[in-house]
Amino acid sequence: MKFARFKVKADVYQGVLTEDILKVIKGDLFGNWAYTGETFPVSEVTLLAPLEPNQIIGIGANYVTQKAELPSELPEIPVFFFKPTSSVIGPEEDIVIPAGIDQVKFESELAIVIGKEAKNVPESEVLDYVFGYTVGNDVTAPQFFHQDGHWTIGKSFNTFTPLGPVIETELDPFQVSVEAKLNDVEKQNSETALMIIPIRKMLSYLTEVMTLKPGDVILSGSPVGAELVGAGEVIACTINEIGTLRNTFVAAKIASEIR
Repeated sequence: MKFARFKVKADVYQGVLTEDILKVIKGDLFGNWAYTGETFPVSEVTLLAPLEPNQIIGIGANYVTQKAELPSELPEIPVFFFKPTSSVIGPEEDIVIPAGIDQVKFESELAIVIGKEAKNVPESEVLDYVFGYTVGNDVTAPQFFHQDGHWTIGKSFNTFTPLGPVIETELDPFQVSVEAKLNDVEKQNSETALMIIPIRKMLSYLTEVMTLKPGDVILSGSPVGAELVGAGEVIACTINEIGTLRNTFVAAKIASEIR
């Protein structure tokens, strides 16, 4: 099923996308919910990020260019980082380049949505705790990375985590490709088999460190090909089985322009 979150005028709804119709639901997305009977054509709504995440966790440098480059031994401690929930936006919303810099980096990713509380879950069972998958864009301003290797500021600006357009619950995450087109020119296109830390292993590892809860979003890494871009450019992140997450980069407005 494809779950969407959307706005009609000032009202926000959760729904199930069937072809071009959104069927409104009420209740707990990760528990008990029901159809209300209300429907909207998708052409008449504004799609939002498909959920308001509980927390967002990303993994760094997680793709190789070809299977022959996959390491024989995996890192003992994978590189994970947090992103604030205030950085989340939806499809067609603008990504704001922070004041003081001219470019930021796009990173198209498969985003994993947790559906059940998970702690100390073995790899063989961890996918049972996944609710579904969406497309993510881990926008990054490497100019704000700390010289000692801290990434937090460069990952945390408002608008730096576009998600959408839907959460797909019937997806085989091992049989998809993560793509990105910048101004309609392909920049990224890699199958998830090129991940260094596989999905089961990264999720199981995280549950050994912390308790994952419903609504947590795990950004599983970005393929080779991400690059710095400037204002006016359009990025389209795609996983065909889920959809396309499209956003435009804009420059931050300075105080004099806001008045």
